[in-house]
Amino acid sequence: MPCNIASKHPADRGKWGSSMKKISCLILLAASLSSTAWAACTYPAAPGKLPDGGTASRDDMLAGKKLVEKYNADMNTYLGCIKAEYDESTKAASLTEEQKQQLAARYTQKNDAAVDELQGVAARFNEQLRVYKAKSTPAK
Repeated sequence: MPCNIASKHPADRGKWGSSMKKISCLILLAASLSSTAWAACTYPAAPGKLPDGGTASRDDMLAGKKLVEKYNADMNTYLGCIKAEYDESTKAASLTEEQKQQLAARYTQKNDAAVDELQGVAARFNEQLRVYKAKSTPAK
């Protein structure tokens, strides 16, 4: 359905059908704006390869730490972005309770997936750090 708000036929002007068309177009516009807003947040890529604590040098481990710290900062930026977009999208007074619940579920899903991935990357690096420290620490 094209969103031609002004009817070309004089008999259609001011009729209920024309108003419904206007409302439908506004709803379509609001939906497209809210979906593009969610797309504005860029999901950060996880570090490609973390150092192997069993074979890595100190410099390798420090470089790995910097990668994880940058990823953590990028992920926190992403999390802040999706939170701000969620907050903005729920301000619309015309949202039904069901729409608000759908937005909340979508936000929660994105947030939880991002946090889970971040924790996984940190856990893998910390495991390799423990391996590195174990091999680097002289036996007593």
